[in-house]
Amino acid sequence: MKARGIPVLLDSSFLLIPLEDGVDIFSELERLMGLPRCLVPRPVIEELRRLREMASPSEARKIGLALKLAERCELLDVELAEGEDVDDLLVRLAQELRCPVATKDGELRRRLRKIGVPVIYLRQRAYLEVDGELP
Repeated sequence: MKARGIPVLLDSSFLLIPLEDGVDIFSELERLMGLPRCLVPRPVIEELRRLREMASPSEARKIGLALKLAERCELLDVELAEGEDVDDLLVRLAQELRCPVATKDGELRRRLRKIGVPVIYLRQRAYLEVDGELP
């Protein structure tokens, strides 16, 4: 899914939705946005790899599948700034690129909405919804 539509940043929790909730995130993104340009920052991939190393075998399999899903996206070759965590990076990139963020993380979602960034999230464990206006 490397189509050249509206860019959308995906975080690690979002990439786990198909495995935890059985929702096809790519079909749902297409339903909401046409053909989005799915972007995954390198630190999100690194975060998933770290989580996989510490996970139980069944969780490690899920995370491995999430990493496989990330391969369907465009990798953003960016680095964390000094003192920045992955959520801080997503907030910064969303502002720089003026694009929505797809996440299942409630705290990140609140931070993004507070600064006017649209958020794509899982609703009723069944479908994706947008909080805010898509560009």
